[in-house]
Amino acid sequence: MRESIDQNGRPYSRFWFIFTLLIGTFTMSISQSSLSTAYPTLMRAFGISASTVQWLTTGFMLVMCVSMPISPWMLNNLNFKTMFIGALALFDIGSLMIILTPASWGVSGFWFMMIGRAMEAFAVGVLFPSYQSVLLEITPREARGTTMGIAGLVMGSALACGPIVSGIILKFFTWKSLFIFFMIIITVIIIMAGSGLIRDVMQRHESSLDWLSVFLSIGLIGVMYVINQIGKTKINWTISGTILLVSILAIIWFCIRQLKLQNPLLELRVMKTFNYDLAILLTSISYIALIVTTIIFPLYYQGVLKVSPFVSGMSLVPGAALLSILNPLTGKLADKIGFKPTMLVGMAMIVAGWFAGLFLINQMSLWIMILCAMVIEGGNAFVMMPAVTLGANSLPNELVPHGTAVITTVRQVLGSTGVAVSTIILTTVTSHNLSRGMGNLSAALSGYHYVFLTMLAVEIVGLLLALALKNTVKKDAKA
Repeated sequence: MRESIDQNGRPYSRFWFIFTLLIGTFTMSISQSSLSTAYPTLMRAFGISASTVQWLTTGFMLVMCVSMPISPWMLNNLNFKTMFIGALALFDIGSLMIILTPASWGVSGFWFMMIGRAMEAFAVGVLFPSYQSVLLEITPREARGTTMGIAGLVMGSALACGPIVSGIILKFFTWKSLFIFFMIIITVIIIMAGSGLIRDVMQRHESSLDWLSVFLSIGLIGVMYVINQIGKTKINWTISGTILLVSILAIIWFCIRQLKLQNPLLELRVMKTFNYDLAILLTSISYIALIVTTIIFPLYYQGVLKVSPFVSGMSLVPGAALLSILNPLTGKLADKIGFKPTMLVGMAMIVAGWFAGLFLINQMSLWIMILCAMVIEGGNAFVMMPAVTLGANSLPNELVPHGTAVITTVRQVLGSTGVAVSTIILTTVTSHNLSRGMGNLSAALSGYHYVFLTMLAVEIVGLLLALALKNTVKKDAKA
């Protein structure tokens, strides 16, 4: 096993390095999905509409999409310890701005709060690809599956735990307590990182930052913005269509420029590798299943089964717990038997979960739907992080930061698209059936039926892609 030596030639504890890195990233990533529970409270506090408060999540995702492609350049040019502590400090400053925002400022206060939220998002967007790249760098290739399985706790569990944590805090405290909670933990992590638990472990390949590429990457924000507008009423499609066209042209220009630059902001040539391309699609498809489950299932619990928001949030616990338990185990499994059979098991589970939900949704049973969610989230543990590891193993080490940044960015865009499409299907079908005179319950069940049918079709595509993988098994495992 490789000795743990940092870039300055000094030994360090790999366990405490990984622990500090994952706890910090876990806390920051919880903030991505934690605010939906607080929407009604924030609407009352600031006197804003539902469409306005939604920007706390939508704006967060938009800023993340721009900061993610910058992360490889930062890893190659900055001391990792400085970069990590800087991102945590930026997150803390953003949280402090939110905490200090007076509700008496009304709408103006909300948009001041959004500046702090954008600072949080930039920090999370930088660290999401970076922590995966760093873990892959410090872990021997033959043990990457196991390490990334543990890292999967951050990606999967944090997404599912966000609404749970916020639901518990908001039940007993004010909405600002949620950000105080994040700030306290992040401050402790900064102290831990500054004490020497985080080291500079990445080799640097210094280059100048291509600001034109950074500017063109903003096209991702335009695309994501229009995607999130779909399905809303009173949309000016002349303006939205123009934004979409300009954004797509900017992204195309961005891609062409990356292929021509000697030192691109984001190395897109990684996509010439077959297994890497399949890894992108598989991790994205599994992420769509996970994020749609954490959003659509609670809507079903509250809207159809009429349970409280607290019960709805706690109903996500079994799936999140199973995901947390399986992530490290599936990483070890991928190391032992190969990535293809591991991901085939996962995609089969995800397909089975949506298939069962499709036919059992009319039973209107909380426990049945919780079991379906558990199967879907359990299957995700076999796919999402093993796919990231497979993609990284398909690339030379110097391209791993670029590879993880591409995967994370695409996953975020497709995941957000999946949520938007699912929400559109649910609202459109339900509204159409209500206009035809169908009862509220029947109309809602029909909407969920079509969402589940769509998700089943998407995940079947994922299963077929898993079948197309070229398997990779350690040679010594066959001996």
